[in-house]
Amino acid sequence: MRFDLTDLTLFLHSVETGSITAGAERSHLSLASASARIRGMEEMLGIPLLIRGQRGVEATPVGKALVHHARIALRQQERMRGELSEYAQGLKGHVRIMSNTVSLTEFLPEALSNFLATHPNVNIDLEERLSFEIVSALTEGTIDIGILSDSVDFSGFETFPFHDDRLTLVVARDHPLSVRSSIHFAETLDYDFIGLQEGSALQEYLSEQAAKMGRRFKYRVRLRSFDAVCRMIERNVGIGVVPEAAANRLKKSMDIHTVSILDSWSSRKLIICAQSYSDLPIHAQQLIEQIRTA
Repeated sequence: MRFDLTDLTLFLHSVETGSITAGAERSHLSLASASARIRGMEEMLGIPLLIRGQRGVEATPVGKALVHHARIALRQQERMRGELSEYAQGLKGHVRIMSNTVSLTEFLPEALSNFLATHPNVNIDLEERLSFEIVSALTEGTIDIGILSDSVDFSGFETFPFHDDRLTLVVARDHPLSVRSSIHFAETLDYDFIGLQEGSALQEYLSEQAAKMGRRFKYRVRLRSFDAVCRMIERNVGIGVVPEAAANRLKKSMDIHTVSILDSWSSRKLIICAQSYSDLPIHAQQLIEQIRTA
């Protein structure tokens, strides 16, 4: 039984995207070539690897077993490439990261820019995700590094402390809540909110907290960045919840006021996670060290 790395990569991409067409595009293959490769894998094994349906494809039980082994093989290949890249100029390494919102916007940009500037042969794929989604991706082996909050169970992974993350309420200077120094989250839900766009990991986290109280946000508008949210708050259009690090940065240029949130969930720690630090390619290990010292 022989599957080459192209076969394994194509198969993983097809399963992850739920489509042979999308898997072929991600693997830089024509659809005809990709379909022939997967059929050849199935013929070699004598059993289907994918269930094909109108909505796409999904792995059979045997296919799921192949996914597991393919990820191990490709991680080892990536580690080899990373170590060789120290000696072979032009051979690129690749690190896949998922991060929650605050890490992505407030703490990672400087660390990643410094790393990329000093490692020209390494590329990084960075996605924003909810912390529980990051745990799933780490478990499945679809990413190398996860940066998430301690609000989820990350037992079983190797972890490194990153930053403290405290969420704070931001209001305009002339807003009724500006006289408060602290507040319970439930008290804020009677007011109009400025939120982050749909799909934001932080906004989803806040919506979960509101839902636990049987409440929902009353959004005036949803925007793409903390800067845009606070600019709207400054004009007293609504209130918002952002990371304290972002609020303190923006208070230097905006006339806004912060109010501490008393709920325990508003204070979190950010954690760097990997399945196994020693099994990561050397450039991924170096990136973790760069992030830890940021």
